[in-house]
Amino acid sequence: MVGTLLWLLATGGAYAVIELYVTGTPELTNIELLRGPALEAFNALKLPLLITISGLVVGSIGFLAGFGTFVALPRFRANARKREINVLLADSVSYMYALSIGGLNQLEILEAMAEAEIYGEVSEEFRSIVLETTYFDTDYRTAMRNQSVQTPSEELSQFLTDMLSIIDSGGDMTDFLSDKKDKHLRTAKQEQALMLETLELFGEMYITLSLFPLLLIIILAIMGMIGTARTSLLYLTVYGLIPLVGVGFLVLVSTVKQDDIGSGYLAAEGEEGERTGGVKGLTDLGLVEGYTDSHAVFDRIRSREGTHETAKLLANPHHFFRDHPLTVLALTVPASAVLVAFGVLGGLAPTSMDGLVDRPVVGTAVWVYIPLYVNFLPLAVFYEWHARQRNRITGKLSETLRKLSSANSTGLTLLDSIELVVDTSSGKLADEFAMIGRQVSYGMSLRAAFVEFNNRYEVPRLARTVNLITKAQESSNRIAAVLTTAAQASENQDDIEREQRSQARMQVAIIIIMTFFTLLAVMAILKVNFLDTMARVTEQSGGGGGAGAAGGGASSLGSGLDVELMGLLFFHAVTIQAVSSGFIAGYIRSGDLLTGAKYAVVLPTFALAVFAVI
Repeated sequence: MVGTLLWLLATGGAYAVIELYVTGTPELTNIELLRGPALEAFNALKLPLLITISGLVVGSIGFLAGFGTFVALPRFRANARKREINVLLADSVSYMYALSIGGLNQLEILEAMAEAEIYGEVSEEFRSIVLETTYFDTDYRTAMRNQSVQTPSEELSQFLTDMLSIIDSGGDMTDFLSDKKDKHLRTAKQEQALMLETLELFGEMYITLSLFPLLLIIILAIMGMIGTARTSLLYLTVYGLIPLVGVGFLVLVSTVKQDDIGSGYLAAEGEEGERTGGVKGLTDLGLVEGYTDSHAVFDRIRSREGTHETAKLLANPHHFFRDHPLTVLALTVPASAVLVAFGVLGGLAPTSMDGLVDRPVVGTAVWVYIPLYVNFLPLAVFYEWHARQRNRITGKLSETLRKLSSANSTGLTLLDSIELVVDTSSGKLADEFAMIGRQVSYGMSLRAAFVEFNNRYEVPRLARTVNLITKAQESSNRIAAVLTTAAQASENQDDIEREQRSQARMQVAIIIIMTFFTLLAVMAILKVNFLDTMARVTEQSGGGGGAGAAGGGASSLGSGLDVELMGLLFFHAVTIQAVSSGFIAGYIRSGDLLTGAKYAVVLPTFALAVFAVI
């Protein structure tokens, strides 16, 4: 359909252009290859051939684009699923190991994995096995064999194949899962090392890519000085090429950067699936949302709950913004718009390009830097507060799990082990465990207390750990091996994050930030020693007769250069580079663009300060 549509459009467009603008028979080349009747026939067929070829070429491009999209989309989806499966496979095998220790057989393990939505696409793969056995009258061995062929992940395919061999031979499933757990934890570390090497290569590529616009601006400035460059190319370089390089590099990094998959939310008892509402306390009021419109009492409960959450939000709005950093933009975006409007009404913000050229620093500060500071500064503060609060929980998670495992191995129940850890530990995680102990003493189940603790932070790795512990303790209070497994998985994640932070620190400091300061220094030197000098030479050359005669060459040399416009473009180039470098630095550091908000505030400040002085 796309090919046919574009063929018709190209054919009709070519015919219209020839009818309106072409007179006679145009010459395509001055090389005479044909003579006599052959040349006359070719001239007669030249225009119809041009129309036909135009339609066929454009139509073929449309066909390839339309057909290629439908061919590529399943591959893209399969690759995304493969990536998520490989990331979550180590935790999934640890979960199956915990189930096996709890006494579940292989069929029950498959069903439990199919219901564990926290493991994302791994759970979907096992759900396919269970559904095939349930609705298509297939035995679970055949279903596992079919899924091992269909899954996009080679790692999961090999795991299912090995698991089938253990089932068929009657081997010990617990020992098999223990070995596989250790293997996949090692594989996760190896993949992390490979990812860091790839990121280092990308960082070296970014140095070259980010300096290319700088070299192009210098060349265009020199060409403009002699009057052979068009201003549109400078605009395209500053406002198109520089942000395009930043976006392209972010896309390139995202292809290898491992995401923290999952929402981190665990469903409470009686709640089906993951939460689908909005921000907790604002549009999603929790469990009561599933019972509204059924009885009037639940509608009243929902109304009271909404009033309670609103009062709590108004009493401590900073806590709400800490838990949901992006919501602060609902206040800062209108505030920045009001400030810019005041700047326009007060005459500080130019409303034309000529006014912006006359006052580049003030105009850019009002139009760009005020919204930048008003929006990104609160966002950076609340996001860093949010990240620090979550890190206070995950920072001591491995150590605490080791303590729980040691205490549980002596014969203490899980609750007694928690109380012992609380007595011998300090910090935010110990306080949360103390709250779990108090909630259980007041009648709440241990699983519900753990789920409530997890949902206050919604960290994906914490959610998987809590899910592992709560599922194991349902069958037995002797879960020292499960706690040790959870500690190993957490320590493995800590090692990966530590290596990533160490590598990212070098990338951010040397590759990203130093590249920006190099660009800033070069632009400042060009502004002072090149543009300002050329402006003075041009003024002096045009001032008097003798001076004009002496400086006639310099005057003609700089006559095509708009010095003030070039200064504005230099300033904007550095500012755009600063913002894009800031978000790139944040994404490399943590895999989250919001981490770059603080860099996107600090780096442009240097650009503003330097150009305000010069």
